[in-house]
Amino acid sequence: MAIIPLAKLLGFATEEIALRSGSVVGSLLNATFGNAVELILGMIALKEGLIRVVQASILGSILSNILLVLGCCFFLGGLGRSEQNFNITAAQTSTSLLGLTTLSLLIPAAFNATGAKTVEYDDGIINLSHGTAVILLLVYFLYLVFQLKTHSELFEDEADEEEKPNTTLGFAIASLLVITGFIAVHAEYLVGAIEGVVDAWGLNETFVGLIILPIVGNAAEHVSSITFALKNKMNLCIGIAVSSSLQIGLLVSPLLVLTGWVIDVPMTFFFELFETTVLFSSVLIVNYLIADGKSNWLEGALLLAVYAVVALAFYYHPSS
Repeated sequence: MAIIPLAKLLGFATEEIALRSGSVVGSLLNATFGNAVELILGMIALKEGLIRVVQASILGSILSNILLVLGCCFFLGGLGRSEQNFNITAAQTSTSLLGLTTLSLLIPAAFNATGAKTVEYDDGIINLSHGTAVILLLVYFLYLVFQLKTHSELFEDEADEEEKPNTTLGFAIASLLVITGFIAVHAEYLVGAIEGVVDAWGLNETFVGLIILPIVGNAAEHVSSITFALKNKMNLCIGIAVSSSLQIGLLVSPLLVLTGWVIDVPMTFFFELFETTVLFSSVLIVNYLIADGKSNWLEGALLLAVYAVVALAFYYHPSS
């Protein structure tokens, strides 16, 4: 309950900066500050050796953004409108990079499924993950150059002449930093409450980590994206929802794998086959729905339906 109003304030600060610097920088800042919290919490969990918890939070964040957040944006933004438009090239570039993120999980899963399980085999998956992490970080850097420098016009929303900034740039930046700090503190309490929730509600930890936690932990992206969708700023909306997933896949998860390497914790890109299959299917559906550069309320309902099916699957799937 404390995080939700903070998320609204974070969206306000982001919009103030976006009105001065453009929607590209605004959406990037929103995604970055939203995911900084998860990166910090992930590193804390890794130090405790909670590898499965970290993997669940990574997967849950990606699914939450591309299915729940994007679905709400398409559905609520499409109510009262025939359709909403966004740049096809920018959207396709983002989903292609999501495909690369999925590939980075599919290959270790296939690697694990073929061959005898030996010590050398396990070392192979760890070394594969370390090399993949470095490559993904390089790709993310190239994507930033593409988004901010060489093709920035593809990601910009048309400026609304009626909208004027309400605060100074310095105040907006300071607000962004302070609010992110408050969200980080509350998020740590939220993670600490998982065990009590699991015991009290009779849920399995995987479901809580994959479904419930990302909904609240990503509240900043949820509120901001929906606000921009209602204002018909779809490039900014997709920029936040999809860019946040990209950051998780191409920046946060590689950094967590490399952090595990440094502190000698075997964090890898090998997830459970069930989870990898769910991610692959979800990215495929999102790719189909945004391929035409247009969205409507029915497409939003479809994404929300997919998320509901995924949530049911994880609810009934026996925790390993």
